[in-house]
Amino acid sequence: MSDQQAAPDPVLSAHHSVRHRPVLLAEAVAALRPRAGGRYLDGTFGGGGHAAALLAASAPDGRVLALDRDPAAVARGQALAAASGGRLVVRQANFADLAAVATAEGVAPLDGILLDLGVSSFQLDEAARGFSFQAEGPLDMRMDPTSGRPASALVNELPERELADLIFQYGEERASRRIARAIVQARARAPLRTTGDLARAIVAAVGRPPGGLHPATRTFQALRIAVNDELGALERALAGALTVLAPGGRLVVISFHSLEDRIVKQFFRREATDCLCPPSLPVCQCGHRARLRIITKHPITPGPAEVAANPRSRSAKMRVAELIGSAA
Repeated sequence: MSDQQAAPDPVLSAHHSVRHRPVLLAEAVAALRPRAGGRYLDGTFGGGGHAAALLAASAPDGRVLALDRDPAAVARGQALAAASGGRLVVRQANFADLAAVATAEGVAPLDGILLDLGVSSFQLDEAARGFSFQAEGPLDMRMDPTSGRPASALVNELPERELADLIFQYGEERASRRIARAIVQARARAPLRTTGDLARAIVAAVGRPPGGLHPATRTFQALRIAVNDELGALERALAGALTVLAPGGRLVVISFHSLEDRIVKQFFRREATDCLCPPSLPVCQCGHRARLRIITKHPITPGPAEVAANPRSRSAKMRVAELIGSAA
């Protein structure tokens, strides 16, 4: 071993100050099997941890296209892109449109696609974004704050029954009807404009037992999913991924919610199956053929050390599949 210290990687140096902890970083990169000259897509740039690791692992000439709906994340990514020598491109886009963006940027077919479905620490920790009830801020929750309707519009305008159904469906909240009723009663007195307004209305409805989950957690989650059409975007992204993956390319999805994980699991199973006809039919009539090979029989989850270092990772589940065919 030489006594001379190796020069720091300029890509990783540019990224060194980022505070966001990417979940299952080593596991995701290993699953994607990055190589020199490979082409990869990071569907949620966030703090850039996954993208930086992919750049390092695919050096010296691997390319990474990173997407994010959040213009603040795209702005943060410019330093990393500049340090990459043209190997990283960061674009503001919904990962639902990943196929179109990858084609337009000339990186398709791709050797790997990573979708990290979590909300970044930058978004959660910035009160002005309205994702968390931990700090008072406007009730917004939009990943892209320049488009769409904020959470305050849903909270103040939806009929009580629709609001209850939304909270139950996306938040899996058993007290959804009580919470919706309390919200409607509170907004009759004054519109709910801040995260604190909503959290207080929920606590008034269901109480706050000592310890455990904050009673507003599931409602906030439900509103965030609805505001950003997260489940619909995931379904479109999965379908699009199959059109731009190279044979042998890997699709890695990290989810944080049972509804997300269910969509991914069912999609992988369906696309790894020949024939979707009912068992009662003796001959296949659908013509469906398997396009994926499932790599992870069971989802990969963070170990105790990662959960201790980053409690937000505790609900993460990673699933991996590979497009059938030989890699180029």
